Amino acid sequence: MHSDHIKTSWGGILAATGALAGWSAVPLFIKHFASTIDFWTSNGWRYGFAALIWMPVALLGSIRGTIPRSAWRAALTPAAFNAAGQTLFTYAFYLLDPALVTFALRFQIIFVTLGAAMLFPAERRVIRTPLYLVGLGLVFGGTMLTVALDRSFGAKATTLGVIIAIGSGMLFAGYGLAVRRCMKGVKPLPAFAIISQYTAAVMVAQMLVFGRHAGAEAVTLLTPQAFFWLLVSSVLGIALGHVFYYMALERLGVAPTAGVLQLQPFCVGVAESLLPGFGASLTPFQWIAGTAAVAGAGVILRVQYLIARRAHADAAGPTLSGHEDERSITR
Repeated sequence: MHSDHIKTSWGGILAATGALAGWSAVPLFIKHFASTIDFWTSNGWRYGFAALIWMPVALLGSIRGTIPRSAWRAALTPAAFNAAGQTLFTYAFYLLDPALVTFALRFQIIFVTLGAAMLFPAERRVIRTPLYLVGLGLVFGGTMLTVALDRSFGAKATTLGVIIAIGSGMLFAGYGLAVRRCMKGVKPLPAFAIISQYTAAVMVAQMLVFGRHAGAEAVTLLTPQAFFWLLVSSVLGIALGHVFYYMALERLGVAPTAGVLQLQPFCVGVAESLLPGFGASLTPFQWIAGTAAVAGAGVILRVQYLIARRAHADAAGPTLSGHEDERSITR
C-alpha cells in the first residue's frame, strides 16, 4: 500500500512538472513568433493543430457511447470562455514581456475563488477567512508593484497589455468554473477533447477573418524549421500540457497541482534570461514584487485546501485535526 502511494505521488509530481514545463515554454514560443506572424495566426495554427490531435478522442468516445451526447452541448459554455481567454492570452504577449504577463496572470486565482464562492455555496467560507484576505492583498499589491516597476510603465501598450493579461486570467477563471459546473459526469480528458474542438473552431475562424493573409503567412514567412517549432509549441502547451495537467489533478489533487504551476512566472523569467534573443527582462525589485504576488496565490491555495479538508472532516465527524485546521486558517 505504501509503495503504491509513493508511486502515485511521484507520477503526480512528474505530471505536474510536465504541465509546468509545457506551459512555461508556450509564452516564450509566442513571443518568439510575434515578430513574424500576428496573434490571430499564432492562435489559429497552434490551437487548430492541437485540436486535430484530440479529435479522435472526442469522436471515438461519442461513437462508442463513452461520452454522453449532452457533453457536446454542455461544452459550449466553457469553450466560449476558453476561446475568449485564449485570444486575450496570446495578444498580451504581443504587448508585454512574457515574464510580466505570467505574473499578471496570477490575478486569475482571485477570480477563481470569488467565482467559486458565488456559484458554490460550500466555498463561501474561503473568502471570509482573514488569511484569504492576506493572500488577496499580496496578489493584488505584488502584481501592481511588478507592473509599476517596469521600465515601460505608463506607456499605452504596457497599460493595455496589463489589462488584457488580467482580462485573460478572468476569462480562464470563468472557463475553469464553467467546466466544473457544466461538465459534471464527463471525465476530464474527453471533456477537454470536446472543448478543444469548439475552441479551435473559433481560433481558426478568427485567423481566417482577421489574420494577415488569412493565416497563410505562417507558411510563407516562416521557414520549414520555424513552422515545425510552431507546431511543437502547440503540442507542448495545449495537447500535452492539458494531459499532464489532468493527470496531476487526478494523482495530486487541485491545490498541490496549482501550487506547482505557481512556479510558471519564475520558470519563464529564468528562461528569458538564459535564452538568446530574450535577455533579462525583470529588475530585482520586480522579482521581489512578483514573488510576493505568487506567495499570495500560494496563501489563497492553502486556505482553499484547509477549508476543503475541514469540510471533509466535518462530513466524516468531528476530529481534533479538523479543529486544528480551522485554527490554523484564522490565525
